[in-house]
Amino acid sequence: MISVKDIHKSFRAAGKDATPVEVLRGVSFDIAPGEVVSIVGPSGAGKSTLLQIMGTLDRPDSGTVLYDTTDTSRLADRALSAFRNRHIGYVFQMHRLLPEFSMLENVALPALVGGAGKAEAFDKARRLIEYMGLSGRADHRPAQLSGGECQRAAVARALINSPETVLADEPSGSLDSQNRAELHRLFFDLRRDMGTTFVIVTHDESLAADSDRIIHLRDGLVEQ
Repeated sequence: MISVKDIHKSFRAAGKDATPVEVLRGVSFDIAPGEVVSIVGPSGAGKSTLLQIMGTLDRPDSGTVLYDTTDTSRLADRALSAFRNRHIGYVFQMHRLLPEFSMLENVALPALVGGAGKAEAFDKARRLIEYMGLSGRADHRPAQLSGGECQRAAVARALINSPETVLADEPSGSLDSQNRAELHRLFFDLRRDMGTTFVIVTHDESLAADSDRIIHLRDGLVEQ
């Protein structure tokens, strides 16, 4: 269970005397294990900021994000990084694969950072790449892959440490219609096969419509 409770977040505008801009104004909701939830709303509604806070990439000004019984606001930076590496996967709009590494190396990297041995990390990476239907591309670098292949590799990377939750920020925004459809099916296949919870910020109406639930965000608040 993920519990988002009364999240507030402001950013200071340019100029030392500028008034802070409140981006999130008391956002609360719960997400059950295994749900596929889409967060939608107009540009500037605070969607990406909220996802970064849920993913522990940023801290709120006030409020809490709980993963089961773990209150992430109480974790020091090092403990928070370890928690994120183990329990949360992240998929960005652009795949953010490291260009100097092969797909296999990119997928294995979070496991290596988390302390896994090289053999274990690469074995699991190969199995995830095979699941994605990319076995023949494992030794290719990102520049040698299509956009859809890179994004599926990014999903495999997000899954390498078997996180309970994957957060995705506009994951299909840079893909054509065929690759968008394949990525959408992949999320639901992963939920079925691995029990993964997905929280997806998206402007893609078809993906949102297929989700178990849609959270509408507007002006920093959840619309009722």
